[in-house]
Amino acid sequence: MAERERSIHEMLKDTPSMNDSCGAVHTGTEGASLGIGMGLSGSTSSHSIGTVNPLNTSSNLPLRNHSAPTTPMSPTTSQTGNGFLTSADGSSSLIRTSASKIDSIKNWSISTYKCTRQIMLEKLGKSQRTVDSELEAQIEQLRETQRKYLSILRLTRAFSSHFQHVVVSQQSLADAFADLAQKNPELQKEFICNSDTQRNLTKNGELLLNALNFFISSVNTLCNKTIDDTLLTIRQYETARIEFDAYRMDLENTKPEISQAASALEETQRSYAHHKDLYEKLRGDVAVKMQFLDENRIKVMHKQLILLHNAIAAYFSGNAMALESTLKQFNIKLKSPNNGSGSWLEQ
Repeated sequence: MAERERSIHEMLKDTPSMNDSCGAVHTGTEGASLGIGMGLSGSTSSHSIGTVNPLNTSSNLPLRNHSAPTTPMSPTTSQTGNGFLTSADGSSSLIRTSASKIDSIKNWSISTYKCTRQIMLEKLGKSQRTVDSELEAQIEQLRETQRKYLSILRLTRAFSSHFQHVVVSQQSLADAFADLAQKNPELQKEFICNSDTQRNLTKNGELLLNALNFFISSVNTLCNKTIDDTLLTIRQYETARIEFDAYRMDLENTKPEISQAASALEETQRSYAHHKDLYEKLRGDVAVKMQFLDENRIKVMHKQLILLHNAIAAYFSGNAMALESTLKQFNIKLKSPNNGSGSWLEQ
């Protein structure tokens, strides 16, 4: 009996302590766990343990450590030395792209805030703006020229539209007179004379319409494409001027203090220098474009004004030959007059 008590005490010494097993969760049947508890408690109070063998019962329990990681590792992921999971499909590049987008949004927000503040301060008279009086006078003159040219374009289109209705009416009159000449023998000569007159007027009117359409097309290209291209560069120049003044004001308001970091001052100076270079570059581009635009505008309008004058003068003076020669002089494609079908008598 003493030997059995010593063997039980030796077995208890061999079992792991509670501190070692608290980190793991052991699973098994409820009856087996109860049997172990009863067997261990019974050994201290009675010598009759029965048929319960603590060694056999504990050795048959399936143990599983739940503290081990249960997340499956995908074939495209790998674990680095610092414990982070990195993907082989370029997740690091995705993170860098997202960071660059965030930096872009941040820089855009700061620049927008500064430009808006500069505009408001200029309107309130609390900030000085950089002024190039000579260039700004030329810009204002260009905008005024575009407004006047657009007014001429609008009036010429209205004149062309009304005149086209006149030509259509003359064509209808010519057909009506020709029809009546066949039905009224006693007035046949008079109807034919009026029909021929209206047909000649229709022919010359269509030639004048060709000249008007050519004038409208050229002036429209000048106003809405050539001048607009220069005005686009001017708008970019004005935006660069506002940004330059905003960063200039930031640099002027920055006072060298001991507590201020030197990197922040250097960043402000770099931004100021960058926007100053951009402003001066765009100012030079605007000056060059306006010079070329002025030369091109004079050349185009000189040609178009001569065309319009000669065509209208030749038409209303009844000089059909001069009208045709004017269109040939400016290489305007002549549309064959009377494209429409004639009256049913002529067919």
